[in-house]
Amino acid sequence: MRIGFGFDVHQLKEDHPFWLGGIHIPHTKGAFGHSDADVLIHAICDALLGAAALGDIGKHFPDTSTEFKNIDSKILLRRVRDLIDSKGWQIGNIDATLCLERPKIAGHIPAMLESLCGVLEIPASDLSIKATTNEKMGYVGREEGVTAYAVALLLKKA
Repeated sequence: MRIGFGFDVHQLKEDHPFWLGGIHIPHTKGAFGHSDADVLIHAICDALLGAAALGDIGKHFPDTSTEFKNIDSKILLRRVRDLIDSKGWQIGNIDATLCLERPKIAGHIPAMLESLCGVLEIPASDLSIKATTNEKMGYVGREEGVTAYAVALLLKKA
């Protein structure tokens, strides 16, 4: 078995769509980036890639490539899942945490689980999504950015 850690951060901008965990979250601000800036998916991708010793999301999907401009991050997650599968790994479990002040995320977690588990082809019991605030401290506390952390366990296929 192998363990990987992922981290991602994106700026929040007014009147920009906010994608988290593969779903659109209604809010006055949204994450800004080269793709759809879904920090949760990006952190999960990095955790999975790291566990398989396959580099990071930037290596596989560089922000200098027009192919990935405004891409739905669920497509990237599916490609990562297919890559680790082709290398003989299967997902044991994933534990992820979002850090942002607003909006409150708890009510959106079931839809995120449904979206991400569908892409990853894993049961909801193998994916944990949590959310916390930064207690009004730093760029997260000032609502200038959103952060996500993820840990993934991969198991060698029998």
